[in-house]
Amino acid sequence: MGWLTRFLTAVGFLAVGVMFSPETFGSKSDGLNSPKLSTYLKLAHLLSFSTAWGAALWVTFIGGIIMFKNLPRHQFGNLQSKMFPAYFSMVGACCAISVASFGYLHPWKSSDTAEKYQLGFLLSALAFNLANLFVFSPMTVEIMKQRHKVEREQNIGDEVGWSKNVEVAKVNPKLAAINKKFGMIHGLSSLANIMSFGSLTLHS
Repeated sequence: MGWLTRFLTAVGFLAVGVMFSPETFGSKSDGLNSPKLSTYLKLAHLLSFSTAWGAALWVTFIGGIIMFKNLPRHQFGNLQSKMFPAYFSMVGACCAISVASFGYLHPWKSSDTAEKYQLGFLLSALAFNLANLFVFSPMTVEIMKQRHKVEREQNIGDEVGWSKNVEVAKVNPKLAAINKKFGMIHGLSSLANIMSFGSLTLHS
């Protein structure tokens, strides 16, 4: 994932550069760019935005819920710990490409209010994804590993759902404390993901 993180960082810097100084990259402040270039940028924006929105919809509201309801908890957690860095990287890269292409096509100086809001929502989606990729997701995975270790000591974690964890946590203060910490960090990660999806939806 190292190369993907470096790529995402580079694209993110490019997106910010295009947004704050589109003229540097050849964009006209009056919005009159070459028709061929505009077509390619519109296609890049549309494909990147739709990929990010579709992936967020699937992972947040469909795939994740189905996996949680059908996989043993430890298996589900381990799968999520591998899947989410790739998911946040992909959505982040798509958001960065969308910001760059949209910012190039709609320079801030000549954009109307609606276009400025659209760019703002794209930037919000990018920021929330980067927060998840670099802050919340690594913290969640680390706490999850600690909880899995405590649960294995109690011979739980192979069941589907939460029932055994809740029961054991009532008599195990260590597990209860880890559950509380995990719930807080995971909640922030989930909130950032929902905010990112909402920002993409509002951009549309």
